[in-house]
Amino acid sequence: MPHVICCGEALLDRLGPPGGDPAAGGEDYLGGAPANVCCGLARLNIATGFLGRVGRDAVGRAFAQMFQERGVDQRGLQWDEQHPSRIVLVQRQGNGERDFGGFRGDGGTGFADMALAKDQIPASLFQSARWLLFGTIPLSSPNAGEALEEAMAMATAQQVNLALDVNWRPTFWPCGESLARQRIAPLLERVQLLKLAVEEAEWLLGQQDPQAIAMALPQRPAVVVTAGHHGVSWWMGGCKGHQPAYPVSVVDSTGAGDAFLAGLLHQLVHGPQLLEQPPSGAVAKAMAFASACGAMVCTGAGAIDPQPDVEAVEAFLDQQATI
Repeated sequence: MPHVICCGEALLDRLGPPGGDPAAGGEDYLGGAPANVCCGLARLNIATGFLGRVGRDAVGRAFAQMFQERGVDQRGLQWDEQHPSRIVLVQRQGNGERDFGGFRGDGGTGFADMALAKDQIPASLFQSARWLLFGTIPLSSPNAGEALEEAMAMATAQQVNLALDVNWRPTFWPCGESLARQRIAPLLERVQLLKLAVEEAEWLLGQQDPQAIAMALPQRPAVVVTAGHHGVSWWMGGCKGHQPAYPVSVVDSTGAGDAFLAGLLHQLVHGPQLLEQPPSGAVAKAMAFASACGAMVCTGAGAIDPQPDVEAVEAFLDQQATI
């Protein structure tokens, strides 16, 4: 029975060569932020389940096989007979950073993840869950937005914590930024954990200080603001801090934030007191673990294949301590 449910998109990242055009050819990797976090958690030996919709195609079958291999609960995996799984074109810069440049495969009819059905969500999925993780992309589609609302209601009824990764991707929002902000803003007041990239914090809230963001929300959530090679800042359990980024040779930064979040949720599952009255230094230690997960993913291509297990993370941290 899963402790963490990851809700949202599972898709194919088509990565172009560094500086090249992915539309002209590239390497294909399974991805999508919630699917990335789900697989990262499974690699870290946290019982997890995926809630999302894929096409009845090669991409969907590849996800089902990977979830099975990693031990992911698939009761929430929906199959779409009409719409394909989404292919995202990812342009890689020479330094490993990436840009999202459109989609392939739908023929103008939409993608499977947009059709996530609220009446196909099994309530049993939440019986042992401690966290429901989701992003904002489902809100860009009416059906998926309604399904996300249903999932949050089910989770709240079971006293499951809610975690939001803003994951702002303009390419997914044909309605434009203004309406996107209107749809995203109410979620901020419902979650116990809010993760934003520094650019997202500025875009959505006009500031990037995690404590100020937390104090501006009625429920005072834990807030984590990531800034790539500048590290991560947080406000959690009454603790404020900053973790510098670990120096690694970056091959591809796709999925680094998702790996970080998987590492953080791993720590929160094992240490729920981090949200309330954490022991001295406990939050900083958790952030170091999560940051190591993010850094290690940058050393390989794709978001899922380079994800580390617990032993690899601990070895990485031991090595960093000697530098």
